[in-house]
Amino acid sequence: MQSKNFAEQFITGVFLLRYAKGARGERELIAIFSEKGFSVIRAAGSGVSSLCPDILVFKKGKQYAFECKAWDSGSLSIEKEKFEFLKNWEDNTGITTFIAWRISRVGWKFMYLGELEENPKSYTVTMSRARAIDRSLDKLL
Repeated sequence: MQSKNFAEQFITGVFLLRYAKGARGERELIAIFSEKGFSVIRAAGSGVSSLCPDILVFKKGKQYAFECKAWDSGSLSIEKEKFEFLKNWEDNTGITTFIAWRISRVGWKFMYLGELEENPKSYTVTMSRARAIDRSLDKLL
């Protein structure tokens, strides 16, 4: 078996670092909602498959679904196919679905799917837009 070249190793490493950062963000959000008395489900295959949002939370009539992203950039994009899947999932279940974006030194920001802007290849929200929407964790608890 031939070993991976440097480029393949680098790409694999970047993917694993991003996956680990995203998984940490999901665990953080799970802990926060659990501590506030919510029942929480993390989807099997979260971060790998597109079968449903990453996290589902429930508490006395409140129910939310979250597609979690931990991304340090001026904007966040969701591929059109993933976005459309999330929208169909929301329409089918009736569970309000959010994009949960963890921004370093800012914290979590939550956007309704309809608050993202459609582009040719994706749906996007800028950091300034996410901050202007100002839907923080406290508003969901």
